[in-house]
Amino acid sequence: MLIQNLIELLEARIENPSQGLPEELFLFISRLTPMVNVDLLVKNMEKETLLTWRDDEFYGPGWHVPGGIVRFKEPLTSRIHAVAASELGASVEFRSEPLAVNEIMNAKRDTRGHFISLLYECRLTSQLDPDLEYKSGAIKNGEWAWHASCPKNLISVQEIYRPNIEGLTQT
Repeated sequence: MLIQNLIELLEARIENPSQGLPEELFLFISRLTPMVNVDLLVKNMEKETLLTWRDDEFYGPGWHVPGGIVRFKEPLTSRIHAVAASELGASVEFRSEPLAVNEIMNAKRDTRGHFISLLYECRLTSQLDPDLEYKSGAIKNGEWAWHASCPKNLISVQEIYRPNIEGLTQT
């Protein structure tokens, strides 16, 4: 009965789970179940890959393929568009089938430690946000840059994407 009361209390405090969860609750849930996320593989005409800089407490600093966790009852297509808008300031079109499906587990961590990642091949249909472009000097969280090859400082959990970034897989 105690657990049921706690669940009811939590549900009463969540306005709309499709809009996301309070951070503490999201992190708690991530310790109990895998998270499903979409990752966007964006290439230009020169076959360069668009990556964004990330520096957080879970994965540390490094370049990564833009991506985001799917919300409750959110279609995958909506999350792909939301990631493009929030991380790139742009819009994309994409193939309906994922290019890859990967299970990512971090054996050393429970919080945000298990993901089912869907990699989508995307093409820009608008300009990137120029204010988010990395130009030189210290890289800021959220900046983007085109990469001709996979950078050495790719976030380690995204090493699975190295062949896609290097162009060693067919797209």
